[in-house]
Amino acid sequence: MRGRQDFASAPHRGVHPLNDLSVWRLILEATIVVQLVMLLLLAASVYAWAVVFRKRAVLRRARDTLVRFEREFWSGGDLSTLYRSIESRGDANGIEAVFQAGFREFARQRQQGVETAEQMLDGARRAMKAQQIKEIEHLEHQLSSLATVGSTSPYVGLFGTVWGIMHAFVGLGSVQQATLATVAPGIAEALIATAMGLLAAIPAVVAYNRFADQVWRLESRYDAFVEEFSTILQRSVPRSAAVEVR
Repeated sequence: MRGRQDFASAPHRGVHPLNDLSVWRLILEATIVVQLVMLLLLAASVYAWAVVFRKRAVLRRARDTLVRFEREFWSGGDLSTLYRSIESRGDANGIEAVFQAGFREFARQRQQGVETAEQMLDGARRAMKAQQIKEIEHLEHQLSSLATVGSTSPYVGLFGTVWGIMHAFVGLGSVQQATLATVAPGIAEALIATAMGLLAAIPAVVAYNRFADQVWRLESRYDAFVEEFSTILQRSVPRSAAVEVR
């Protein structure tokens, strides 16, 4: 009996009073493997939040640019003037870059003497589609990282939990009588890894789904603009001499 009392009161690793099971203490007294898992999950969570704030700013700028450009484009002004205004700023992005690529290619073919309407429209459409792909790739950049964090973090946390519980049960081999005071600390510190995995995964999954939907909506509006602008260019082919790029 004395031996069991001495073991329960001994301050060895993984065994401490139930009333002292603070999260910070559990983390400090976890095994090195579980601590490394927690550190990895913390780094993944910080990285995911950094991506979230960055992508939020990028997508907001793309939406603002789209709204501003559509207002200018459909205001009835001269498209050559709009093109020169965007060209002079030198920071075209999003829908402005798509319009710039299409208008530039259309005007270039006109200046080279291409008179076939089909060739001119096909060239302008290809240029807009190519630029649109670049813009969508920019909007989708690092979204796969959020998906990776969201899909793998729970499993990484589960690995830390399994390892910690295994270590706790191995430690019980030297105990004559297993009590809640000897089992609870090891299991509690192991479960922290699972909790950290979920804390890293849930925001990443939510952000990924939200941003992916926003990118899809922007891409749909880009597609609609390409078709609408192609129609406008088709109507302007007979008087294409008025289209100039300076």
